[in-house]
Amino acid sequence: MEKRTLTLKNENFKTREENGEMRIEGYFSVFNSRYELCDGAYEVVLPGAFDGETKKDVRALINHDSTLVLGRTTAGTLELREDDYGLWGSILINGSDQDAVNLYERVKRGDVDQCSFGFNIVDEDIECSDGNPTVWKIKKVRLYEVSVVTFPAYEATSVQARKNEIENIKKRQIESWRFSMLKKLKGEKENA
Repeated sequence: MEKRTLTLKNENFKTREENGEMRIEGYFSVFNSRYELCDGAYEVVLPGAFDGETKKDVRALINHDSTLVLGRTTAGTLELREDDYGLWGSILINGSDQDAVNLYERVKRGDVDQCSFGFNIVDEDIECSDGNPTVWKIKKVRLYEVSVVTFPAYEATSVQARKNEIENIKKRQIESWRFSMLKKLKGEKENA
């Protein structure tokens, strides 16, 4: 599973109390926004990437910790929906769970205002050309969890995997260029 992080400001990620229920709400992913991986490489999540995923068994966690469950779609304590802007979620806070109440208060004060999501990539396109950043366009994911996080950051393994992909792409480009130049030196046509 990969973890992607999105930094959200308080106006997008907030608490709400209504009829005795406490909720944390906001966008866990925003479409067409750059998720920086490293210098010269980033990802964007495209509209439709979460199609069908919001009805599956997805959990809301604190800091990606599977022992700190805030809500779950199948329990009706996590609501997720994909709209034109991104993946929006509403977590119903359990007032008897001190960890959840503490987090609610931290979000309310603005001490915690960021989130992340854990997923596997099902379908993506890669754009890579000389002089331009490498861009992964994520078209479809399998969503496992959304998290309210203190320190959003890419998992090192995800970044390293993407860096390895960039290196492999560059190697293939160099090999393709060499092959093309050898053909030209031999006087062969490009399509021969």
